[in-house]
Formats: sequence, structure tokens, C-alpha cells
Amino acid sequence: MSTNEQTYHFDPVGWVHSPYKEKFATPRQPGLVTAAHSHITLRNDCNREEILRGLEGFSHLWLMFVFHEAIREDWKPMVRPPRLGGNQKVGVFASRSPFRPNPIGLSVVTLEGIKQEKGQWQIHIGGGDLLDQTPILDIKPYIPYADSHPQAQGNYADDTPETLESIEFNPQAYEQVTLFEKSYPSLEQLIRQVLSQQPEPAFHKSSERTYGMALYDLNIQWQRQGKTLVVTDVRQN
Repeated sequence: MSTNEQTYHFDPVGWVHSPYKEKFATPRQPGLVTAAHSHITLRNDCNREEILRGLEGFSHLWLMFVFHEAIREDWKPMVRPPRLGGNQKVGVFASRSPFRPNPIGLSVVTLEGIKQEKGQWQIHIGGGDLLDQTPILDIKPYIPYADSHPQAQGNYADDTPETLESIEFNPQAYEQVTLFEKSYPSLEQLIRQVLSQQPEPAFHKSSERTYGMALYDLNIQWQRQGKTLVVTDVRQN
């Protein structure tokens, strides 16, 4: 078999446990929602202290993962990036679309700690953009001198995406958030940061529509009122 006919098989080294239970409203890039705290559990043969030794000295990690909810038998060579309003196409290799020849993603996250709980090693991370139960293929340390390129050019994604600062809660929703924060610390901050990314599709942002997203086991609903997003309901699924 020639090299270009070979196929390769990889098993996950672990899985992510994150607040994001569905693709809608999951941040489009890592680091945009700093209040999102997740952790990685390792598969049996990787669940050992020595495989993690030395990792605690790094502040950030690279995660290579599978877009497990975007796996398709076919893919298209061109996609419509959200940063271009969903109206312009670019080549899939010029995007971070999950619909790729190989559904593999790469994210940089902050390392918040490593601990063992009931025999299971956990890698705690912050600022992730990964769905709950995302399979992790590999974990690598972020090396500042090699991985940081301040002068890099980002083409259509060169500027930091615009965020919406006006996020409000109606009295009932605020009371609900206060109650749920006993189980989910920083829940209000997490909701504010996720909504500030304006997750509604660009082509139908409507003041007449109620949107909803899942965080943890909660359903959060909101409406757009001009340039303000108003959270109207927070309840358990």
C-alpha cells in the first residue's frame, strides 16, 4: 500500500466535561468566554499520574479533538464563516468550520489545575469552546516563544469579534440565576459572556423571537430588545 492510500485510526485519550450541551451558543473560538470551566477525564490506560507529570508548570494547553457532532459522510470544499455574516464563501482550509475532510479541531485553553478524584485524574481547564463529551485526541503544552505570533495576519478574522455589552435579566430570571448559582458558581457571568457573543444566527436576529440555549442541565431563554439581550427564563431541563 502506498503512503497516499493509507488510513489511520486514533482512539481518544480522554473526554471533555463542559457546560455546553449543544452546538448552539457554544463559543465559536476558545478564550472568548473565560467564565466557562471544564475538565478532561482520561481513558483507562492514560489515567495515570506519570502521563501528566510536568504539565502543571504550563499555563495553557493545546487540545486536539474530534468534532463528534459534525461527522458527515460528505463534505464541501467551501463554507460560509459566521465572521463573514454567513453570506460569503471561503475554502474550508481557510476556515475553522467543523465540517472538514477530517473533523478534527484545535483549541488553546488555560490550565486551571490537575487533581485526582476517586481514582480518576482530571485536567481542569478554562475558556474552552468544546461541547460536553468531546473526544480529546491529544494534549500538548502551549509554548509561548514558539506558539505566540503577535504580528500574524488573520485575513477576514483579523479583528476581535464585536461583543454585545448590554445583557439584562428580568426579575424572575435574575432570581432563578441567583438560586442556581449555589450549584453553578459564576453562572450569571457565564450567561453574560456567552450571550455577549451574540449567538443568534446573523440572518434572523428578531425582537419577536425567543431564543434558548443549554448550559449544564439548565435551559436559558432570552429575547432581543434593540441592542439589548434580555434573559427571560432560567430553569432546569
